[in-house]
Amino acid sequence: MSAEGVTGEGIGARVRRKEDARHLMGRGRFVGDIRMPGLRDVAFLRSPVAHARITGVTKPAGQGAQVFVAQDAAGVGAIVTRSAIPGYKVSAYPPLATDKVRFVGDIVAMAVAPTRAEAEDLCEATLFDYEELPPIVDCTAGRAPGAALLHEAWKDNLFLETAFDSGGVDEVAATAPIKVEKRFKTARQCMHPMEGKGVLAYWDFQADQLVVVTSTQVPHLIRTGLSDCLGLDQGRVRVMQPDVGGGFGYKCLLQPEEVLVAWLALTYQAPFRWIEDRREHLTAGANARQHEYVITAYADARGRLLGLEAEISVDVGAYSVWPFTACLEAAQAGGNLPGPYVLPAYRCKTYSVATNKPPFAPYRGVARPGVCFAIELTIDAIAKAVGREAVEVRAENLVTAGAMPYTNITKKFYDSGDYPASLARARDMVDFAAVRARQAVPEPDGRQIGVGFATYTEQSAHGTKVFASWGIPMVPGYEQATLRLTPGGGVEVRAGVPTIGQGLETTLAQVASEILTLPLAKIKVVLGDTATTPYSTGAYASRGIVMAGGAVSKAAAKLAERVKAIAAHLMQCRPDEVRVADGQIHGVSASISFQDVARAWYLRPELLPEGVDTGGLEVTEGYKPEVDTGVFSYATHACVVAVDPRTGATEILDYVVVEDCGRMVNPMIVEGQAYGGVAQGIGTALFEESTYDDQGQPLASTLIDYLLPGPTELPKVRIAHTETLSPFSAHGIKGVGEGGAIAPAGAVVNAINDALRPQGAVLTEIPATPARVLAALRAATVGAAA
Repeated sequence: MSAEGVTGEGIGARVRRKEDARHLMGRGRFVGDIRMPGLRDVAFLRSPVAHARITGVTKPAGQGAQVFVAQDAAGVGAIVTRSAIPGYKVSAYPPLATDKVRFVGDIVAMAVAPTRAEAEDLCEATLFDYEELPPIVDCTAGRAPGAALLHEAWKDNLFLETAFDSGGVDEVAATAPIKVEKRFKTARQCMHPMEGKGVLAYWDFQADQLVVVTSTQVPHLIRTGLSDCLGLDQGRVRVMQPDVGGGFGYKCLLQPEEVLVAWLALTYQAPFRWIEDRREHLTAGANARQHEYVITAYADARGRLLGLEAEISVDVGAYSVWPFTACLEAAQAGGNLPGPYVLPAYRCKTYSVATNKPPFAPYRGVARPGVCFAIELTIDAIAKAVGREAVEVRAENLVTAGAMPYTNITKKFYDSGDYPASLARARDMVDFAAVRARQAVPEPDGRQIGVGFATYTEQSAHGTKVFASWGIPMVPGYEQATLRLTPGGGVEVRAGVPTIGQGLETTLAQVASEILTLPLAKIKVVLGDTATTPYSTGAYASRGIVMAGGAVSKAAAKLAERVKAIAAHLMQCRPDEVRVADGQIHGVSASISFQDVARAWYLRPELLPEGVDTGGLEVTEGYKPEVDTGVFSYATHACVVAVDPRTGATEILDYVVVEDCGRMVNPMIVEGQAYGGVAQGIGTALFEESTYDDQGQPLASTLIDYLLPGPTELPKVRIAHTETLSPFSAHGIKGVGEGGAIAPAGAVVNAINDALRPQGAVLTEIPATPARVLAALRAATVGAAA
């Protein structure tokens, strides 16, 4: 489909992001930047206890009309997320708690005032009485016989239990020479986009619409969800996405705050706004990553995998989020645990356990950082059991390039790639042999050196078949894009997928430029407004450039054909003699501009040919890949660490990423995604943890207690690219947004364990804090003595 463009700005060009000009100059327009006459600020009063019945409420004297509790908001429906999966239990999530609170941070009241400070004062003056109930603070407590019930209509605390069995595991277990049993834990985390949640809503009297401006990844879905909760036809709801300071999954859900602020605007037909503060974020938003694994792996004498048994428990919090449910994480964990490896037999049970914590949300990578950590540490444990180098055992277990396309044990369809080659290149880049030589000589400072690897696959842009099998309320189909040749000879691209910092304003323009050969300066991209863009289920699952990019490519090709038909008439030649190149339309002996064609259509229709396509110079096309089960990016991460056995501190000395996301639309943006993902993954590996006490109280509600990696904690990451095109997507593109965050925990902890080999210490829980490193060393000392 590619035209003969030589603008240097099409697919593959390392061009600067169009959106950065306004962001770097402080000219972005986020929810917090919007001002309106009569705007009032909203603050929320949140439950201070994890599990309790509400027995009474006292509003501030003389100001009760500015404070709203559940009984005052009778028109607000609960957020109810249903699933067609057998055994799934429905939880009604009231935006304002009714008779019961189920986690610290559950909203019990909202206050409205001219300023946020005044609204917070009203919240402080509103008093609730609670009858506390026993809290469920982890998966073990939630699954215990006789445990208190979060939802009284249920018989237990499981949102869902699933089982997968390929067959053959029992036979393998009876004969395999190597058996490795391991338990792994990943900590609960809080996602940290630079901008937290925020929403402003008002009534548009001219359009007779409720307008909701919200920091979201899924504006069209938010419209659908608000319509359900408020009983308002979708045609009377407009959702606009302003600039968004990151999402990572935190903003791909219908938020209770969005429902409540929208209800205020609908009820009082005036503007209202709420901006999340960081303490709210750390308490009510601690909603990701917490897994527990029990794994038994079977292998032959060389370490080749023969079978795997797993039990996975996910602490999913108190409610099921809309639209992705509380069960997406466990489903993804069970399906993705085999990773990039050949696995002949597999049996897995998953448990989505309800606890008195914030509702679980899909965070960048959705379960795969946890499963990558578990399977990569398992591979290293197998290598130790057979007495071989883990990097060699890993290589022999990976799906080979010659096997592609490859359908794995859980029916994941790997479309293309060379996984062993990525591992080999990463091994070379960290100079594995030199690291082993260095380990043979004690470090002058007493630290111990280790090297670790992790390889993963990233299923991106998975579509109808995958989501339909999950039984959730939202199933993506064809992604649409509209392209219009403007009267000035430029092109306007409109797509429903929003941008959340991943550079879509630039990359979608590059796709259009690839086909039409226009410079990026002539291409304007409009995204994420339900009133002005085609329907899209949004930005998630690394789908934006694959899906919307494919739609833009298809629409651009059709627009080019219409342009050439008019241009051929103007140049007195046949359409098949016309070509688009260098931002111009060339005929046999003449060339004209896109503006010449636009002028004929818009201003001089007498110049148009007979039988011209009456669709004009505006085209809408829908797209999904030929195989809609997803296109698979992949990478190997390798790192070298120095661990101080006296303090437990870990320093990352070298970090390498060898990634393949198919055709790179903009290599600079791809690298930015990798750098950011690795930073988040290192946070998962070494720093970030939302801890709770035995009463369900969050112990990390400030950034003093919740540690984020900063510039001094992060290494200089070295990235190498390969481009194995997908045979099933437009231009061979694959998604890349989530991958960088998947592998760091596995690579870093494998490196730490490698460093601690002399003592026999092994870490199986993240983050690998100094305290956990020292505990592993003490346990190894006790074990050796015993």
